[in-house]
Amino acid sequence: MLHSIKRFLIGKPLKSQSAGEQKLTKLKALAMLSSDALSSVAYGTEQILIILAAVSAAAFWYSVPIAAGVLILLLALILSYRQIIYAYPQGGGAYMVSKENLGEKPGLIAGGSLLVDYILTVAVSISAGTDAITSAFPGLHDYHLPIAVLLVIVIMILNLRGLSESASILAYPVYLFVVALIILIAVGSYKLATGQIDTAHHTPIGTPVAGITLFLLLKAFSSGCSALTGVEAISNAIPAFKNPSAKNAAKTLAMMGILLAVLFTGITLLAFGYGTAPKPNETVISQIAAETFGRNSFYYVIQGVTSLILILAANTGFSAFPQLAFNLARDQYMPRMFTVRGDRLGFSNGIIFLGVASILLILLFGGQTEHLIPLYAVGVFIPFTLSQTGMCVKWIRQKPKGWAGKMMINAAGAAISFMVLSILFVTKFYLVWPVLIFMPPVVLLFFAIKNHYTSVGEQLRIVNKPAEEIKGTVVIVPIAGVTTVVEKSIQYAKSLSDQVIAVHVSFDKEHEKKVEKRWEELNNGVRLVTLHSSYRSLVHPFDKFLETVEAKARKRQFSVMVLFPQFITKKRWHTILHNQSAFLLRVRLFWKKDIIVATLPYHFKK
Repeated sequence: MLHSIKRFLIGKPLKSQSAGEQKLTKLKALAMLSSDALSSVAYGTEQILIILAAVSAAAFWYSVPIAAGVLILLLALILSYRQIIYAYPQGGGAYMVSKENLGEKPGLIAGGSLLVDYILTVAVSISAGTDAITSAFPGLHDYHLPIAVLLVIVIMILNLRGLSESASILAYPVYLFVVALIILIAVGSYKLATGQIDTAHHTPIGTPVAGITLFLLLKAFSSGCSALTGVEAISNAIPAFKNPSAKNAAKTLAMMGILLAVLFTGITLLAFGYGTAPKPNETVISQIAAETFGRNSFYYVIQGVTSLILILAANTGFSAFPQLAFNLARDQYMPRMFTVRGDRLGFSNGIIFLGVASILLILLFGGQTEHLIPLYAVGVFIPFTLSQTGMCVKWIRQKPKGWAGKMMINAAGAAISFMVLSILFVTKFYLVWPVLIFMPPVVLLFFAIKNHYTSVGEQLRIVNKPAEEIKGTVVIVPIAGVTTVVEKSIQYAKSLSDQVIAVHVSFDKEHEKKVEKRWEELNNGVRLVTLHSSYRSLVHPFDKFLETVEAKARKRQFSVMVLFPQFITKKRWHTILHNQSAFLLRVRLFWKKDIIVATLPYHFKK
């Protein structure tokens, strides 16, 4: 039944040779990897206006030059990441660039920041989209958390079905959002140009405003930079593109940059032209759409696709996180399970891990993740800064043709990214300080995993020295009673060694005597050792007995094997009707260095 459900949700397994068919075209990749960046248009301008509103509505004209600053940063990042795509076509983005050019620790900081950022992307996007749904349907407000969890599961399942299939499904709402906003911007701009909108509501650009400070302007700029989250996702997922992958990724990045610039600029200019002020119960885009079209059907279309794009922004995380986790796991900084492809050729372990982690984050914060947005921005600008700095180092070291111009582009990106990162820490330290707490443990965990794999490799490596001589084996067979399963296990043990010991742990004397009597009747030539447990513990007395056997075997250069008779029920649910004592003993023995643990299964027929 579980297998049937899995096949229904995820689909039939694909052959490894079909991997090429799962790669993305430019249009599909744009929808899959740009949803986070494009969705930020829904709140980027609003974040700027919220900060400026602390002074007065007269300060709203500053949103225009602040937006221009954000666009300059966007241009620098697009040009910089375009160079990263061609320099590192194997993917990995900021992690690979930082690790190769700045060293292991900066690389892990960049990689760790992005991994955490993708988890935040899913949690924040899903929570924001759920807020939009419950705002439209207030009766669903009490079900905010179940709706958010359900949405994460739905997007996770879509991604488990494979890149190509999920991209085909998710492309429609993304492009519908783009088309709807372009229509909104075009109609709104036409109404402003023809005087159909009263422009008396806004303060002209250049008007002096009392109370405005550099600190506040920098804070507004850093808030507006939240519109740039997700720009790096394409450089992390280059292997997901159809060949030529680097060229297609670079074109997709350019298309994303153009769309993001057009939408962000259009919404900011309309907000300024309309004199729109942020409201606690209505978004800026909602106000602009209502002013442009009235509360008609197209207004609700815009609200609907905006809510949908906020939810689908989570898909950028599901697209980029598994690929980045694969790169880290390939370098032995994350568990190897992240390198394994699932039935549909995606890195399903990474997809499932991201889904579970984001659900836990949503539940932990009760679906109210507003305070995570500044962390969300910091998580992006740390790798922005490190990757651009790493590219500068690369050009200086290698000095390829035209390296000076390339370095200037990356240097500009590094300088602006570092400036934004510094502004975030200075103006919003009370919100972003947790990044200083959780990043060191993340990096230390990477090193711990790497050290483990290194030590395992050293121990598994074949060396030219004689192996320790083993003169024989003592086979110990734990038994709960005298049964057909035990009898066959003893026969098998005798085929392995002439030194076999059966061990029975007894809780009461009467049962102990019955077992001993039946054992004598078998007359199989194997010694039975009975251990009485006054405290009804299987593990402790058996453990003590093994220590004694181990000590004697070590002196005689014998190995010790514990052979567990294990019966297998015909139906899986029958398993819960039986004690799992053998399982408990096996788990205990796994941690003993000099014990060989083996299981002899016996299958029931009915």
